[in-house]
Amino acid sequence: MKIYVASSWRNNYQPRVVEALREAGHEVYDFKNPSDEWAGFHWSAIQEGWESWTFDEYLEALDHDLAVLGFKSDMDAMEWADACVLVLPCGRSAHLELGWFVGRGKRSCVLHSEIAMEPELMAKMCDAQFNTIADVVWWLKGL
Repeated sequence: MKIYVASSWRNNYQPRVVEALREAGHEVYDFKNPSDEWAGFHWSAIQEGWESWTFDEYLEALDHDLAVLGFKSDMDAMEWADACVLVLPCGRSAHLELGWFVGRGKRSCVLHSEIAMEPELMAKMCDAQFNTIADVVWWLKGL
């Protein structure tokens, strides 16, 4: 199965999820390392200090070649994937990605951190929720 792992650059658990899914025989898109030639999109590649951009600077940055490439890479991977695994904690982009999968009728699940869990009401729209990688692997095997 082709899996899109949605999470955050700050989530240190995400690489273990990608590795476990690959070890289970799945093809996995890793936004942190989408290809051998590219290590993924970072706002800092456009400009240091991006955290303090004005709204207009942010809108301008969305049209930067690197942002366009990063968006295309992620969107192409979302189209390619059969399912999404959202790895918490994560931010707004990952939640938008999960919502896109749900809206498209593709399979989706949420993997809650084994360290800390904050309730997510709207996660009810997903097919399943888990708190271990092993349970995600088991669920995907049954699809």
